[in-house]
Amino acid sequence: MTTSRASAVWEGKLKDGRGDFRSASGAFAAPYSFRTRFEGAPGATPEELIAAAQASCFAMALSANLEKSGTPATRVEAEAACTIEPVGGVPTITTLAISVRGKVAGLDQTAFARAAATAGETCPVARALKGNVRITIQATLEP
Repeated sequence: MTTSRASAVWEGKLKDGRGDFRSASGAFAAPYSFRTRFEGAPGATPEELIAAAQASCFAMALSANLEKSGTPATRVEAEAACTIEPVGGVPTITTLAISVRGKVAGLDQTAFARAAATAGETCPVARALKGNVRITIQATLEP
């Protein structure tokens, strides 16, 4: 079993305070603020980390599933967009939209879309969010 760790610090009031998050591995660290998170100001957000986790996990899951089915991918490129919006007056992550492109010899678009849907069911990050966040997948097979 693997346990991943990260930490965050917040200083000050909500709207004029600032925070920093970082991974225990040192692979990433960034400042964030109310403005970056809720007003679209340039900078990092916690939701960006969720999107990165989903995109990377999904790409690995799709690659693994394609390999298991005998059609390994040459390349899988996934992007995820995490949307936060008020629900009942409370900021809530509502949607995670995944767009994936892949190069897979011997596979057609329909089979690639099916493999992507399966990856959406087997990816650990998507499984953690299932039932709480609406996840959509757009899959495109490249020539």
